[in-house]
Amino acid sequence: GVSIGPSPAWLQERLQAVGLRSINNVVDAANFVLMETGHPLHTFDFDQLAGPEIIVRRARNAEEMTTLDGKKRILNEEILLICDASKPVAIAGIMGGENSEVTPATTNILIESAYFNPITIRRGSKMLGLSSEASKRFERGADPNGVIYALERLTGLIQDLAGGKVSTGVLDIYPVPIEKHEVSLRHTVCNDLLGVQISPESQCEFLTRLGMEILVTSSQVSRYSIPTFRPDITREADLIEEILRLYGQNNIPVNDHFKVGIQTTGRSSVRFRNDTRELLVGLGYHEIMSVSLVTENQHPVIFGDEEAVELLN
Repeated sequence: GVSIGPSPAWLQERLQAVGLRSINNVVDAANFVLMETGHPLHTFDFDQLAGPEIIVRRARNAEEMTTLDGKKRILNEEILLICDASKPVAIAGIMGGENSEVTPATTNILIESAYFNPITIRRGSKMLGLSSEASKRFERGADPNGVIYALERLTGLIQDLAGGKVSTGVLDIYPVPIEKHEVSLRHTVCNDLLGVQISPESQCEFLTRLGMEILVTSSQVSRYSIPTFRPDITREADLIEEILRLYGQNNIPVNDHFKVGIQTTGRSSVRFRNDTRELLVGLGYHEIMSVSLVTENQHPVIFGDEEAVELLN
């Protein structure tokens, strides 16, 4: 029993502020929740779906469907589809189908809130040459345990904007839950890499503020459970980077007194040059790529007895 119409001004303005155009109140609500939570959702016109089933399957070779942008897509077995009992209605995690889009005549909707394997979505997006706000998030790793929250948030917002009532509630298919992973942090390694002394207590406090759960802690090492909304944190260096972010790079003192030793024996000139570049840049120097041409008088001063190629012009 939803009523499709224009979105209120506040919603249109917020979407425009992030570069999205307003479509209608239901689609705009889904895009708003996407930007608010980082979790993509999709709305279908329920009355355009055949049968009571929703099927997730691989496409067949040369199978066709028309997406919401009006383009006919030729699919293959690498593409994951959302289908009703008779046809595909969306390319999973990338874009919905034209045959089930929400229109002004829509009165009943089905909301999809899902998690898809990032590799599957990335591969499908590249094969089709089709990128969307949804695919950008799924291929970088959405939060598998944020599915229900995003769904409930969108449901409430649609009821506020378009009316209607929830008829069936949440149907949750999650046979193999994705568990949080664990990462250890050695406090002395953190201080050595950052070049400052941050107490173990402060290191723990920074990370718990970001949603990390302390499993074991001591003066030497702490072990954390990483929330699923942070798939980018997989190793000790990632935890140290988060500590630096909260501690503040501006609080890392600059050391103007250092000694540099460069060993040239046994190394080619190319490797020596590259190693020297990396060392000096790491010490805070800036490399300038200047013009490689020099005058006849400058050449022996810079390059010694090396042969030069003279340009006629």
